[in-house]
Amino acid sequence: MHKLRTLVSVVMVGLLFCTQSYAADHLLSGTITARSGQALEGVTVSAKRDGSTITTSVYTDATGQYFLPPLPAGKYRVWAQALGFETARSVVELDNKRRQNLALQPITDAERSFRQLPGELMVAALPEATPEDAFMKKIFMNNCTACHTPSYALQFRFDEAGWNKIIDLMKVVPNNGVHPGPGAKANALIERVQKPLAAYLARARGPGESSMKVVSRARPSGESARAVWTLYDLPLNPDSGIGTQYNPNDGTDWTLGTTSKIGQVPHDGGLGLDGNIYFTANNPNRGVTIGKVDAKTGAVKYIRTPNTAGNAATAHGLVRDNDGNFWFDINTGRRGLGKLDTATDTITVYQTPADMSPLGGAVTMDVDGKGKIWASTPNGAVRFDPQTERFSEFKSPASTNKGAIATYGAAGDRDGNGWWAQMAVDTIGKGDVATGKTITVKLPALQTELDRLSPEDRSFYASFTGASFNTPLPWSQGPRRMGTDKNADVLWVGNSWGNTLAKINTRTLETSFIQFPDPTMQPYHIAVDSQHNVWGNLWTSDRIVKLDPATNAWTTFDLPVRGTEIRHIALLERGGKLQVVMPVYRTNQMGVMMVRSDAEMKELKARAQ
Repeated sequence: MHKLRTLVSVVMVGLLFCTQSYAADHLLSGTITARSGQALEGVTVSAKRDGSTITTSVYTDATGQYFLPPLPAGKYRVWAQALGFETARSVVELDNKRRQNLALQPITDAERSFRQLPGELMVAALPEATPEDAFMKKIFMNNCTACHTPSYALQFRFDEAGWNKIIDLMKVVPNNGVHPGPGAKANALIERVQKPLAAYLARARGPGESSMKVVSRARPSGESARAVWTLYDLPLNPDSGIGTQYNPNDGTDWTLGTTSKIGQVPHDGGLGLDGNIYFTANNPNRGVTIGKVDAKTGAVKYIRTPNTAGNAATAHGLVRDNDGNFWFDINTGRRGLGKLDTATDTITVYQTPADMSPLGGAVTMDVDGKGKIWASTPNGAVRFDPQTERFSEFKSPASTNKGAIATYGAAGDRDGNGWWAQMAVDTIGKGDVATGKTITVKLPALQTELDRLSPEDRSFYASFTGASFNTPLPWSQGPRRMGTDKNADVLWVGNSWGNTLAKINTRTLETSFIQFPDPTMQPYHIAVDSQHNVWGNLWTSDRIVKLDPATNAWTTFDLPVRGTEIRHIALLERGGKLQVVMPVYRTNQMGVMMVRSDAEMKELKARAQ
């Protein structure tokens, strides 16, 4: 039965790919130029059919031409955009028109041009010429992005008094972005630097002349320009108080800036073997535990399990096993492990025994090379055997007094061992199944940040004990969500504060570091494909990256929306094709990216002609 079900899933996915590629027989292409008539490479071109919730986006090639994949007939809004240009728009009846050219006009308003920037370019423009400015920039990057992307704050201008008021609020708000109410304790790291930080931000984004220096960057080319993005709009959380509707600023018009995340739904997501897209709902609500998106129509179905209060049980982490089931944490009152059978849309809940830790915190999970499920707990990780339905537990050693031992990031290696991160104390834990013991790997501090500290700073941090999930010390690496290579003995860890990838040999524990190509890149989650390529989402950027470890070559892919704040990345490899899946967290969408080969582009161009 298991083999038959797997075969049926393969056939269904194959038919879905064929349907998407060939049944929709209409091709739309064109050329994007500047006002001067010069063809523009790497311009983002998007199309959305009237009445649909699906947006398809591609990039122009070196000749300025774009080629959308085959689309159903209908009336489409088509738009093109690039940094420094106004959005060019048109309407196309695709049943009788196959080509649409657009010309981009420069943005003449400096503030509109700035609001159009992705978060990483805004951060890159912050001043850092002096040691004092460099320290303030590090504080901003580490401590002012816990519950929002940097572009959300930096798109606005405030004087020093205004920035002080914002810091007064945000120094008591935890990483979930929800104000804890009167009497909340202030973040000591922020409170200590509030005055110079407010002055720094007012100098950069105040009413007067700015000290920021915005530097342009190259638009997508080569492999990056062959990417195709499909974005699926999700209804806003109806329990947010703003009704059941779609986000009016969905990020697809960059000049509108970064949207508020009020009402957002998805946290983690993945593509099922049935061709549908699944996501977890982490915010309190009455209707959805797991969401399901029909990849052909965009229709959204809510799958719900109640909690003890009668609302929907919420979920955070998500992973697909080899049979096509999805596993996730589920908070029914005591946070347990959930399993979604995608054939029946039924959820089964498994709880750890009373003498074990429940799943807890911001739970993350993975399937190891032996088919066992690993999930994080507040003080380590648990391993679940789907065959015997038994849990085993691995705990982190006692913490130092410098920070919490809270876990964020869990992975399973090909030998069946588990791994997790203690983000606040730069420690990686390994659950060794052969011995039942926990082994730890301590990541080194960022020496450049230690060297920058004044004697007063050193005295303060020596007595500080409040480092936590999103209150890092300036020299923290910040290991977050990790991924293992299931075809090699390697664990890859994205270090959000260190701007590095840690490469750990899962058997010898030998550890090395690879610097990200841009100092503003802050990785959140890592996934590894069957060819050993390392994929990472950048939560403070509107980009994802791929590292080929054989050559140490990086490829960067731009998302077609602004203010994405992506926190999860998942892969599906079928029929020689790789699909990269992620919840576009802030703009309330699910995104799927595929990269077309040179041969596929050649065939598409021939068909378009």
